[in-house]
Amino acid sequence: MKVWCLFLTLIHAGVALSPPKPILQCDPVFLNVSGTVWKPYKLHPNPKYRQLVLEGAAKIQDEVLHRMALKIADVGTFIWVKNASTLSVVEEAATNSPCDHIIGVVLHGMHKSDCSSRQFQPISAKTYQESYIDPLQNILKANPRTAFAIIVEPDILSTIVVNSDIQSCRSLATSFDINMAYALNALSAPNAVLYIDAGHGGWLGWDANLKPGADYFASVYKNAGYPSQVRGFAVNTGGWNSWDSQPGEFATTREAPRNRAQNEKTFVRLFGEMLGQAGVPNHAIMDTSRNGVIGLREDWTEWCNVDGAGFGKLPTSEGTGLELADAFVWAKEGGISDGTSDPSSPSYNSFCGRATAFKPSPEEGEWNQAYFEMLLQNANPVIN
Repeated sequence: MKVWCLFLTLIHAGVALSPPKPILQCDPVFLNVSGTVWKPYKLHPNPKYRQLVLEGAAKIQDEVLHRMALKIADVGTFIWVKNASTLSVVEEAATNSPCDHIIGVVLHGMHKSDCSSRQFQPISAKTYQESYIDPLQNILKANPRTAFAIIVEPDILSTIVVNSDIQSCRSLATSFDINMAYALNALSAPNAVLYIDAGHGGWLGWDANLKPGADYFASVYKNAGYPSQVRGFAVNTGGWNSWDSQPGEFATTREAPRNRAQNEKTFVRLFGEMLGQAGVPNHAIMDTSRNGVIGLREDWTEWCNVDGAGFGKLPTSEGTGLELADAFVWAKEGGISDGTSDPSSPSYNSFCGRATAFKPSPEEGEWNQAYFEMLLQNANPVIN
């Protein structure tokens, strides 16, 4: 309407113009989360990440890598909502998304560091709700003809479970329950599907963590009043784990007998079955954005800018080989740094300085051209 009003105003002023292109009108979206939503929809490219990739591609002189980079620019990737400014990227995507695309959002606002670390920064319920949930809810309401898939708060549920002996993590659990109830209900719009993050097999796959993890997941969901648009859980968000490698990346370690989930396919099956028994939505999506190469880490805990990594399987709902697995997605934007390798930085984390971490790496959230090119070179499958 605004485009046509401007057009008519200019015509009346004597300005010769071609008629504006008609805006594609999509039908209102009603996502039935009793089934997968990934068959009719394609993951929409993150516009901010797409621009960074195009700028990165322009710096690559090798013709093969350059062509691969240009193809990455059009791959659907989730948008990380970490502060108020990133909400504008979601709005931009919603404005320009085709009818058959679904916009991926990673809601990551509840805290800025691991509750077990000295850098832990809790956030008040008021700030969380007003700065993240309410604005995101407004975007969903303002775009009823656009589909959204939301991964809710990566790492937190898993961290609380595996660090139940740490007071700061026990305290976080109280606020997490309150904030999750608010978020899951506020974001349960008819045009959204929600996946609560459940870490990965290296956290909740251990025999000692599987049932406590599933029980806590179920309690969060039920305490929220069984929010209507929760489909299940997300795994490997921003991670490096294999989907179905055999026997598994750490299957030969001394601790392996205590963890049956040596790949994410096994973890999804084990964890999903427990959720199903508890009467909880139990279908999953798996982040394959940077897991093209395995065997690079010394243990499960290494999470920062893994050296030698490659882009993994492109987003698709095909080939999971498991009914509980809805789709492979790209949740993490490959080439965006996990954290700085500079030990003098106030934000330095020792995991980013380990022997298995890529160096040099800039601050968390910043573009790393060399790392991006490495992901291209090591992509598995190869980007064609």
